[in-house]
Amino acid sequence: MSATPIADYALLSDRHTAALVSRAGSVDWMCVPRFDSPAVFARLLDARGGHFAVHPTDPRSEVTRRYLDGTMVLQTTFTTAAGTLVLRDALATGASDDPHQLGAAAPRLLVRSLHCLTGEVEVGIDFAPRPEYAVVTPRLSAVAGGVIARGGADIVALTCPVPLEITGDRATGRAILREGRQLCLGLMHRSTSEAFPAPLAEADLEEALAVTAEAWRCWSKLHQSYQGPWRDLVHHSGRVLQALTYQPTWAVVAAPTTSLPEEIGGERNWDYRYAWVRDASFTMEALWVAACPDEAHQFFDYLAASSAGALRGGEHLQIMFGVGGEHDLTERTLAHLTGWRDSRPVRVGNGAWRQRQLDVYGELLSAAYRLVDQLDPEHPGAVAGREFLIDCADAAARRWTEPDHGIWEVRGEPRHFLYSKLMCWVALDRAVRMADMLGAADKVGEWQATAEQIRTEILRRGWSDLANAFSQSFGDDTLDASNLVIPLAGFLPPDDRRVLATIDAVIEHLSDSRGLIYRYRTVTGANPDGLTGQEGAFVLCTFWLAQALAVCGRIDRAQDVFETAIGYMNDVGLLAEEVDAATGQMLGNFPQAFSHIGLVNAAWAIAQATG
Repeated sequence: MSATPIADYALLSDRHTAALVSRAGSVDWMCVPRFDSPAVFARLLDARGGHFAVHPTDPRSEVTRRYLDGTMVLQTTFTTAAGTLVLRDALATGASDDPHQLGAAAPRLLVRSLHCLTGEVEVGIDFAPRPEYAVVTPRLSAVAGGVIARGGADIVALTCPVPLEITGDRATGRAILREGRQLCLGLMHRSTSEAFPAPLAEADLEEALAVTAEAWRCWSKLHQSYQGPWRDLVHHSGRVLQALTYQPTWAVVAAPTTSLPEEIGGERNWDYRYAWVRDASFTMEALWVAACPDEAHQFFDYLAASSAGALRGGEHLQIMFGVGGEHDLTERTLAHLTGWRDSRPVRVGNGAWRQRQLDVYGELLSAAYRLVDQLDPEHPGAVAGREFLIDCADAAARRWTEPDHGIWEVRGEPRHFLYSKLMCWVALDRAVRMADMLGAADKVGEWQATAEQIRTEILRRGWSDLANAFSQSFGDDTLDASNLVIPLAGFLPPDDRRVLATIDAVIEHLSDSRGLIYRYRTVTGANPDGLTGQEGAFVLCTFWLAQALAVCGRIDRAQDVFETAIGYMNDVGLLAEEVDAATGQMLGNFPQAFSHIGLVNAAWAIAQATG
């Protein structure tokens, strides 16, 4: 099994796919050519899953890491007894005259550049690709300037100026770098329907790395203007969210990984490499703070095209899609992989694509309302986009009385989740505010009347006297951290006694020993969410608490909660989905868009509250 801590990994992205690199310099996860494609390296989920390691042979090396300023180019510094080695890693974005098109010309190239700063360092190279989640064992062949690996539908070409010894399905080698010397490696992927990629010159690889760093810096300089507290963290989170965005469609993946568990050894292991309407909408709103979302039209075009008229046909809006707009995300198990720390099953696909989740209408309309100034009425897709948003509002008005599976995608029976009703109210509230822009003035009366019905039902059936808080679903007394959104959405004023009581109840009953917040309480044995086992504290919910406290004027407490949450970032500023209460270790898929969205919004709320 794989046992490397999740926090040991750093993210690379060319805005088409992603790779995870460990502190030891090993690429242990990489899906090609898209975020949701099969992995060619999967050691993250199984020790035999394939990897591409470059590091000093001295096992006692001290390691420090950072991203180059304003970029997603990773720099790892190894300090050994004999010398200092710097490794720079990037998925090349390619060059572009337009910073808005970051990654549009990505050449499908991983660049790994080594530079000996002082002394002398022996470097080990270990190349073991395993395409299709390690189902395929490829054939490796030596070519001039590197190695070609062929197997299944994949061709992987490694450019390496150091002679490598091929032993079966693995290529290894060593090189000694002395002070001032450099070595650059490159990895390219092609399908069997494409021409074999030729090894590249080291100068071309270094140029690709420099171009990538400059492309990220240009994007950051043009897009990022936030100047409030925790400025560097907000800007970095904005780049992470950009890195999780599929450039051709502007789909946003929830995370670039699958099956990193919410409980070690448990079954709560899901594939997050798809675009949830909810997560993507949250991302667009967060980028309004962390980075000017000039591509807003592209995002709404993607959703309108992906939904393909389903709403007008009386169907639900599908809650998630493949990054290209695919609908069928059928879930299956990869039984040959042991999972991270023996957490099975390892899943690809996600069965939640068939679920009914009513909250998506509210998150989508909320994002459109926040981004209304970026929605050019002369854009070629503007008419279709307006029609799509109107259809979403109508669907919320028509379906809000139905039970659903909720924001947390429970795998039990549908219920009347309060958060889902709240977001149907948000959908109608924002649609009314945008009615003139949408050309839907004739619908305002109907939308307002339905929104008032939803408000009445939430206040009548969603309050629990026993819990002294708003409940998870109508008629129960269960607490749910999603109800922290009530004042954030503008449903009730922040000084309303019910809002303040709900915040206090969440703090008292949903906090772990570290001050982090659970989504809801799980128990030993079967849970109401239809799953066994437990989970860690949820990072987004902790940031929601900080944001709600700030909105309610409890600024000092909000700052304390925020500082607690960011304390669980790793050394390169990345957040996972959850944190284990017992150990403080990261759990869940990584890095998680939800968590970085929460950071951005909480920082913004605290900035607004402090004037």
